[in-house]
Amino acid sequence: MSVSIKTPQDIEKMRIAGRLTGEVLDYITPFVKAGVTTNELDKLCHDYIVDMQQGIPAPLNYAPQGHTPYPKSICTSINHQVCHGVPGDKALKNGDIVNLDVTVIKNGYHGDSSRMFYVGEPSIQARRLCEATWQSLWHGIRAVKPGAYLGDIGHAIQSFVEPLGYSVVREFCGHGIGLHFHEAPQVLHYGRPKTGLRLEAGMIFTIEPMINAGKTGIKQLGDGWTVVTKDHSLSAQYEHTILVTDTGFEVLTASDGSPPPPAL
Repeated sequence: MSVSIKTPQDIEKMRIAGRLTGEVLDYITPFVKAGVTTNELDKLCHDYIVDMQQGIPAPLNYAPQGHTPYPKSICTSINHQVCHGVPGDKALKNGDIVNLDVTVIKNGYHGDSSRMFYVGEPSIQARRLCEATWQSLWHGIRAVKPGAYLGDIGHAIQSFVEPLGYSVVREFCGHGIGLHFHEAPQVLHYGRPKTGLRLEAGMIFTIEPMINAGKTGIKQLGDGWTVVTKDHSLSAQYEHTILVTDTGFEVLTASDGSPPPPAL
């Protein structure tokens, strides 16, 4: 699949989808607290997307080849869960960290973003991991400009987190996005500078590093979706949808409640 260059009309519709996605994460923030179940968070997000935004939650019934349809409207990955955690009836407890991954379809176009949330007061280790993951996302974002390479993004992330003792999950990556949930190119979160695809204005893709406090090994659970760390170490992830502009980048999923870009 070739990488599509979005038209000005595409980009305007992607801005709308991205803005709505960020607004879902802002909306759900006050509900993420001890005692709430991830099923409850899923229903709140689903109803907000469908009823308030007149959008479609992209994960619901999403079924890539070899997978059973995803049964929920968001992904909720807690503590040592790396990604694609399926909401359920287990309540969040004080000290948990949880990633909520939201993708909104509006007028056929997709916006995709995820954010880490603290439930009550997390451990110092958990807070440091989440902060480093947020910073790593922005190291990757700030490598985006026309003429740069995909390898520059991965290198910026990898070279930041590994000296801190963290590891980058290799099996999952960012992706092109637009009229389809997942398009070319694949955006790896590790790599060598000046390798891979050369970036051009009009490309839109996600950057979504998954960073483990321990080793890089992962495994999939029996539900066919939830991915966890093999060594049971904590894992964190942040994600934004990024447009390559004529002069650099635009974060399409930024919102009023997004954590501010870090000073790097």
